[in-house]
Amino acid sequence: MKKNLSLLLAGALVAASLAGCGPTPPAAAPAPAGGGDTAATTAAAGGGDAPAPAAPSADAELNLIIASNQTSLDNPYSYGMDKFKEVLEDISGGKIAVTVHKGTLGENENELIEKLEMGAASMVVASPGFMTSIGVPEVDIFSLNYLFNSFDHWEKCLDGEFGEKMKTTVSEKTGNNFRIMAYWSSSVRDYYGKKDITKPEDLKGMTIRTQSSQVQQDFWKACGAIPTSVAWGELYQALQQGVVDSAENDYTSFMLKEHHKTDNGKHIAETHHDYTTRLLLMNGHFYDGLTDEQKAWIDEAVVACTEEERQVVYRMFKESKEKVIADGAVVTNFEDLDIDAFKALALPIQDKFAADNNMTAELEMIRAAE
Repeated sequence: MKKNLSLLLAGALVAASLAGCGPTPPAAAPAPAGGGDTAATTAAAGGGDAPAPAAPSADAELNLIIASNQTSLDNPYSYGMDKFKEVLEDISGGKIAVTVHKGTLGENENELIEKLEMGAASMVVASPGFMTSIGVPEVDIFSLNYLFNSFDHWEKCLDGEFGEKMKTTVSEKTGNNFRIMAYWSSSVRDYYGKKDITKPEDLKGMTIRTQSSQVQQDFWKACGAIPTSVAWGELYQALQQGVVDSAENDYTSFMLKEHHKTDNGKHIAETHHDYTTRLLLMNGHFYDGLTDEQKAWIDEAVVACTEEERQVVYRMFKESKEKVIADGAVVTNFEDLDIDAFKALALPIQDKFAADNNMTAELEMIRAAE
């Protein structure tokens, strides 16, 4: 299974370019690797580069490397990873040392997944989408628009029966190569473009840079828009030059990249179509090889860092919105949109996805939790 999965993952990484099973992590952090964002990379990569990570401790009995693809020190992932290091090193009394990489192990999520499989990283933050290419199509449920109605609804589902079911599915279908340690978020995504919108028909004929997921593409096509692929790092220029009419992402991400300062990005409509899910992943074989004491310490640190990451997400949603308005962006609030019309287009896509992937029960779990 591991050999087959490795081959599949390698193929997925090649396509996306348009963690070992041993119980011992690397003794030293690998040299920083560059890499550009892909269209599937959705969180912000703005801000200054993170300082070089400290060398692993020679005195620790276990050295862990945790990484995300975000170089911005203001990104919620940054706060979450720092909290993981702080708590784990404290409660273990220094027996476990943590090296944090903020984009310095690779700015492309696919690079991080590859390093996790090779054992060059112990834990990474990544979007779920890559798993659709390695035999876990079920994770695309996280890409369904209007699946969650609020951050509270999202938390209730991910921290409840649905979240546990997805953890089991991922572990089983990847041969335990990927273990979901926790669910993080990069906030809720909204439309931004060259004009105001209040209903789906307002998008007719407009190009929109969106995620590569098929269910996402189907939704925007149903709105009458033309989904377009543009690398995240190239999107500012694409908006500025009129290559695309619009895009969709969370306030913090496009604020850090200043997309709202372009003519084709300054009109924001709070569609709130996607309460995003990001995975804090570890190799399951590596985790299973730890002592019970080490597992308990790591589990406690994961709980603490997940709470920190989420609280930063929620705080930055408010602060980022205030910032883009102060910069001159025009915002149409959630309450002033015909959200029911958008949801009416999303629900059939949800139903079809659930039927095609034998996930009707999981979809009902989510809807029942509203």
